Amino acid sequence: MEFHHPEYLVSTDWLAEHLDDPSVRVLDVTAKLTSSLVNRAGDECYRDAHIPGSLFFDVASGKGVLSDPGATLPWMWPSPEQIAASLAAVGVGAQTRVVLVARTPRDGIDSGTMWCTRAWWTLHHSGVDVAILAGGLEQWEREGRPLTADPSPVPDVEVPFEPTAAPDHARATKDDVLALLESGGGACLVDALGSDSFDGTGPAFGPRSGHITGAINVPFRTLIDGETAAFVDASRMHTALTDAGLMDAPKVITYCGGAIAATVNAFALALFGRREVSVYDGSLMEWTADADLPMTDPSAV
Repeated sequence: MEFHHPEYLVSTDWLAEHLDDPSVRVLDVTAKLTSSLVNRAGDECYRDAHIPGSLFFDVASGKGVLSDPGATLPWMWPSPEQIAASLAAVGVGAQTRVVLVARTPRDGIDSGTMWCTRAWWTLHHSGVDVAILAGGLEQWEREGRPLTADPSPVPDVEVPFEPTAAPDHARATKDDVLALLESGGGACLVDALGSDSFDGTGPAFGPRSGHITGAINVPFRTLIDGETAAFVDASRMHTALTDAGLMDAPKVITYCGGAIAATVNAFALALFGRREVSVYDGSLMEWTADADLPMTDPSAV
């Protein structure tokens, strides 16, 4: 069993060979969030040790470089104009291949995997040639590869990148979720959070606990076996997705607390060429706030 799109991941060997390639831009999306959704990773992680030439790309702040600054909720899908400006600020042009890297801080809360896949999902569906460093900065460091505290210059961009409009299937709205639940026909709504959140015994992402009624639970951590982008092998991943019914479902919508962890499951499906996969932009932060929307909390029974 092999991935249909192995190019969505790059190895540490590949990146080491291409560090001096001017057409490759390494963007560090490490997250270390405060309770007010300010990302401290730039000062507390990237500044002390990063891959030579890489640039910090703050995807994780509530109004980060790939989030709509005018939205009520954090991390909502940005406009093409914002994507273009954010990429120009880190030297990404029309011919640039972007490699996303991250680490999971030692407190283990802000998974480097989900911030890589969140950035990948947005950039890929905007037309960027983008991949994720398999194993993340943890594997890079374990292998004794170079890290530096020196600032990285922002390269000049000769031809600016012009984002394409995201396809309709890339993101889902509250109405899309309701339509899926009403349609039946084998479509799947997938909760990517841990089983404790799904069962209502763990963290809640809003005023109501549990999960969206009709969803199944495929925790994103079942698709990785390391802290950052250490995805399980293709055979094991395919089995997990098949057993959950996601490989044969005509349509899949994934969600989580804020549409971050949900992109891990969506990325896994993309590795196998699945196209009719959407990420619910508002996720539980939006859904739980509306008392008229159906929720199931097994812990309350």
